[in-house]
Amino acid sequence: MAVLAKMLPPNNMPLGRLAKEEGISVATLGKWRAEARAKGQFLPDANAGPEGWTSEDKLAAVIETASLNETELGEYCRRRGIYAEQLDVWRAACARANDWERTATSRIARETKDARQRIQQLERELTRKEKALAEAAALMILRKKVDAIWGRKDGEDE
Repeated sequence: MAVLAKMLPPNNMPLGRLAKEEGISVATLGKWRAEARAKGQFLPDANAGPEGWTSEDKLAAVIETASLNETELGEYCRRRGIYAEQLDVWRAACARANDWERTATSRIARETKDARQRIQQLERELTRKEKALAEAAALMILRKKVDAIWGRKDGEDE
């Protein structure tokens, strides 16, 4: 579709201006762009330079250029208004994105292990304190029984 081609770099024509030139409503153009993006077509926003492209647009550019040789890559970059270095950065970001899951999983596993160890430590400490409290309570009861049997009153010494 020729209208969609005008939305592509290097033209990057804003929807408002394109709507006036073509006599098509902005909403219709926006719908067409959304449908084309849903089909995997590369259509960045007109007023966004390459650094303002969505993640999907950057991924699409990386995929489109994966099999290109240097000459084709140079032509592609000129047509899209981007630099090969930007594609390299985006390609590296895509590669790291897949490592995120593994990194996050190992971090979560480590945090879970640390949390379990902390829980076990707290449970041991709680058990020790409960035993100490029970022992102190037993000693107080025994003291009262001894005092009751021998007839001592509070505060008396032998």
